Amino acid sequence: MAEAALPDISDTARWVAYYRALESERPDALFRDPFARRLAGERGRAIAESMPGEMRGNSWPMVVRTYLIDELVQKSVAQGADRVLNLAAGLDTRPYRLALPASLAWVEADLPALLREKERLLADENPVCQLRRVPVDLTQPAARRAFLKAALEGCRRALILTEGLLVYLEPEEVRALGRDVAAQSAVAFWMLDLPSPTILKMLQRRTGSRLGPGAQMKFGPAEGVGFFEAMGWQPLDVRSYLTEAARLKRLPALLRLVAPFSHTDPRNPGRRPWSAVVRLGRPAQNLAGG
Repeated sequence: MAEAALPDISDTARWVAYYRALESERPDALFRDPFARRLAGERGRAIAESMPGEMRGNSWPMVVRTYLIDELVQKSVAQGADRVLNLAAGLDTRPYRLALPASLAWVEADLPALLREKERLLADENPVCQLRRVPVDLTQPAARRAFLKAALEGCRRALILTEGLLVYLEPEEVRALGRDVAAQSAVAFWMLDLPSPTILKMLQRRTGSRLGPGAQMKFGPAEGVGFFEAMGWQPLDVRSYLTEAARLKRLPALLRLVAPFSHTDPRNPGRRPWSAVVRLGRPAQNLAGG
């Protein structure tokens, strides 16, 4: 058996950063991340190139995810979000590269070693907003709840971002996280990426042997966004990867043929290969400006 390319979930941050670097270097780039190649390093390139043939170089889902989350972060700020909590922030660079208000508070939470590495690599760079980093193991419920309470102190309207996190959790772990987030009255928005069961199985089949025990993919609910509606959340934006990738001209040729027929019920994706970036809100929240 081949050695795992990603023995730990933290390595996925380098993998994603490498794909951001490739997109940033295109003449028609959807976004520019001048820090991505530095953050990915040789390790990120090696991980991407070690993936099976159908995954190697197939960066469009991560590129589209980045683009959509960029857009919806800025939409949330326009709708009054005054703080962003990026849980399992990894090597994300939005506080450095997006056009954000200088007054915006941005809090990154992740494991200590990854945050130390990021701090070192970006030591000479200045964020555009008020950025701070908090080392915390978000899989520990007590530590997670204490972090959320402290990080949201004085906040009026927060956005919780869990990009690339939930797929590595068990469904009950996602429910527990959702309960903890919902318990904080200052949270107005929760943004996440969501695969259907078919996409989850495809990812498991293609990457399973290359991912270590700490980086296995587990979450792809059959009820789609209904999983979160049952927890009291309201879908505000549901942006299909396939539909958006076709619009943005990032789909491989074969997939362009099926994109026009890819419309799927986000509450019942069934057997369709569906995935999306989802922005949730609270039903009682006044979302003026949307």
